[in-house]
Amino acid sequence: MKKRTQMPIFSFLVILLLILNSCGPFKYKRTKAGEVPVTGSERVKKNMEEGKGFRLIDLGKKKGGTFDFASSNELWRASLDTIDFMPLASANYSGGIIITDWYNDGSSNNQSVKISIRFLTNEVRSDALDIKIFTKNCNTNIDCKVYENKGNLIHELKKSILKKAALYEKQNKDKKKKPYTMSKPG
Repeated sequence: MKKRTQMPIFSFLVILLLILNSCGPFKYKRTKAGEVPVTGSERVKKNMEEGKGFRLIDLGKKKGGTFDFASSNELWRASLDTIDFMPLASANYSGGIIITDWYNDGSSNNQSVKISIRFLTNEVRSDALDIKIFTKNCNTNIDCKVYENKGNLIHELKKSILKKAALYEKQNKDKKKKPYTMSKPG
């Protein structure tokens, strides 16, 4: 007769704890003193204004879904707004890349610029973008040399995009905040 082995309760609880710990809502988030309101009613008000809470009264109401369009991504919008004067060769939101066509502002006939912006993350941070700028110098239509520009222009472009993206992000957060009114039980 074979002996049946059972998992001890302790190891089951450890596995359960590890699984629950990996879930988003159960993760511990550090906060600074003063960020979290002290009283329960203030915490409820703050969470409801930020759209984090729910009311039992609101459960029966239909709400629209959450859609992730390119216009809702602050970095994407800011990048397109920053380089809107240049013709686009390719803009692929799902691939996370924007490539402009060769651009010449008319001041120099033999020099053109092309920009490639690759999105590494959707978060507005300094390492979210990989920007490459290429310059094409042509003596004649046949004799052209293309090289990658690694100068200050990349940093200025990235700074401009990040500033606009931060403004768009702030505007979106302000739109989502709703004033909270305490409903009294009937």
